[in-house]
Amino acid sequence: MTDKDSTKKQDVEQLKNAEKKFQSLIEKRNELNQVARQFREERDMLNEKRKELKKDMDTIKDEREKLVIKMKEHKEKRNHYQQQAKQLIDAKRKKKGDVIKNLPLRLEEIKADIQMMEYEQETTILDTRKENKLIERIKQKRKEFNDVKKQMEKQQLIEVDLSDTDKAITELFKMADAEHEHVQKYYKESQQKHEEYKKLVNEIATLIGEANKKHKKYIEAKEEAQSNHEKALEMRSKIVSVKKERMHRFHESREILRNQNLKARKELMDNDKLDKVAEQSVEALKGGKKITLSG
Repeated sequence: MTDKDSTKKQDVEQLKNAEKKFQSLIEKRNELNQVARQFREERDMLNEKRKELKKDMDTIKDEREKLVIKMKEHKEKRNHYQQQAKQLIDAKRKKKGDVIKNLPLRLEEIKADIQMMEYEQETTILDTRKENKLIERIKQKRKEFNDVKKQMEKQQLIEVDLSDTDKAITELFKMADAEHEHVQKYYKESQQKHEEYKKLVNEIATLIGEANKKHKKYIEAKEEAQSNHEKALEMRSKIVSVKKERMHRFHESREILRNQNLKARKELMDNDKLDKVAEQSVEALKGGKKITLSG
C-alpha cells in the first residue's frame, strides 16, 4: 500500500469517526432538550397549582377575617351588657348598705367576675403563663363564691324592694349569655378557617419547593444540552475541515494527473511525428530525392 493510499484510508476513517461522534452529540443534545422540556412542563404545572391554592388561601383569609370581625362585634355587646349588670349590682349594694344584706349582691358580683374570666379563657388565645394565672384567679373566685354562698345560706336575708333591679340584672345576664354564644360560634368558625389557611400555606410551601427542584433540573438539562450542542458544532467544523482538505488533495491529485497525461500525450505526439518524418525520408531516398532535415 502506498503512502497516498494509507493517507486516504486514514482520512476516510477519521471522517467516519467524526460523523459518528457528531450524530451521537446531536442525539444526546435532542434527548437532553426533551428532558428539559419535561422538567419545564412539570415546573409550570406546579406553579399553576400554587397559583390556584393561593387564590383559595386568599378567599379563606377573607372569610376568617369577616368571622373575626363578627366575633368582636358580639364580644363588645356581651361586655357592654355585663358592665351594665355590674353597675346595677353596685347600685343595689349601695342601697342595702349592710354587709350581711349585701351578701346576695356580692354573690352575683363574684358570679359575674367568674363568668367574665371564663369567657376570656374560652375566647382569648393566651400563652401558658397567662392562662395558668387566669385559671388560678378563677379558682380563687370560685372559692370566694362558695364561702359567700355558705355564709349567705346561714343568714336570714333581708327582703328589699329591688325586684325591678333584680329583673334588669337577670335580663342583662341573659343577653350577655346570648352574645357569648355568638362569640363562641364565630370564634370556632374562625379557628376552623385558620386551620384551613395554615394547611394551604404548608401545601403552597411544598409546591414551591418542588417547583424549585424542577427548575434546577431544567436548568441543568438545558446547560448540558447546550454543552453537547457546542461540541456538535465543533465536530461539524472539524468534519467540514476534513472534507475541505480531502477535496483540496483530490483537486491537487487530479491536476497532477492531468499534467502528467498532457505531458505523456505530448511525448506520444512527438514520437508519432518523428516516425512520420522517418517514413517520408525513406520514401524520398527511394525516389532519389534529396533529404532536408529541419527542426
